[in-house]
Amino acid sequence: MASVLVTGGSGFFGSLLVAKLLTDGHDVTSIDLLPATRSDPRLKAIVGDIRDRPGVRALLDAAKPEVVFHCAAQLAHGSLDPRELWSSNVDGTAVLADAMADAGLRKIVYLSSNCLWGHGFDRPVSEDEPPAPVELYGQSKWEGEKILLGHPAGLTATIIRCPTIIDEGRLGLLAILFEFIADGCRVWTVGPGDNHYQFIYAADLIDAMLKSWHEPSGGIYGIGSDNVTTMRETFAYVIANSGSRSKLGRLPKQLTLMAMRLAHLLRISPLGPYHYRMIASNFVFDTSRIKEALGWQPSLTNRDMLLRAYRYYHSHRQEIATRADVSAHRQSAKMGVIRVLKWLS
Repeated sequence: MASVLVTGGSGFFGSLLVAKLLTDGHDVTSIDLLPATRSDPRLKAIVGDIRDRPGVRALLDAAKPEVVFHCAAQLAHGSLDPRELWSSNVDGTAVLADAMADAGLRKIVYLSSNCLWGHGFDRPVSEDEPPAPVELYGQSKWEGEKILLGHPAGLTATIIRCPTIIDEGRLGLLAILFEFIADGCRVWTVGPGDNHYQFIYAADLIDAMLKSWHEPSGGIYGIGSDNVTTMRETFAYVIANSGSRSKLGRLPKQLTLMAMRLAHLLRISPLGPYHYRMIASNFVFDTSRIKEALGWQPSLTNRDMLLRAYRYYHSHRQEIATRADVSAHRQSAKMGVIRVLKWLS
């Protein structure tokens, strides 16, 4: 059993990773701006900031982790100040990398994103595709990649570029969709809904990160589910298996995208540039490299993991509404102007 460090260990995904590491018998140190969601004799949960250079160095010296799982990130819809997002995601990653080098530590597994691109592809996206982010979150994740891969200390960095992570308890913007379904409202696609947008099941991502731990050379991997159905087919599956009265509807594509842009500029919508560029686009990672290099395979499809997440929301809806001081993905995003669409649905 080993000592490991998880940044962002109180977030939706980080808490699941911490739970798995503890189950496997490891000693876990977690650092997050928020308190831990669980207690365990082998968990040392620190409420702290990865930009705190002396604090991070002291943490590494005390824990002496064999690997750092770097999951901490401020989200575009969870941060009111763009400078804070950039500072946390970029400066925090640089501080962490420098502290690791000073402590003689080398192995880091970094959670990156498909937000490195702001347009769709008519083919699977490989690891060799040049990033072209269109908003601050994607730019910050790409900058984090460059910091780790180009660090002068020669860190052994494994970068996992992942799409939307889904499992029981995943809320955030997804909670808007879930509320429509739970209340029997019409569920809308932008355009015909024939686009294929890939998700990743949290347990499958954890499996890949654990496999990356012992990879000697590091590298970049795209990850995601197999057999990606269209968004319309995915929504229809969740509705059909949830007991909801919801029906599917279609919004005019160009007019809706224009309205989404305007709503973002007016700051009355939780959806930003990435969302209105990608909501009707195709994005699927080519996962052949990670399957071959790590022996990794996904276990759930988009529609099955989304149904799993919806059932959690439906069962815990009242409790979710009262949550406070939790990460952005563990609470429901505010609808803003989207509530008008719900009233009309």
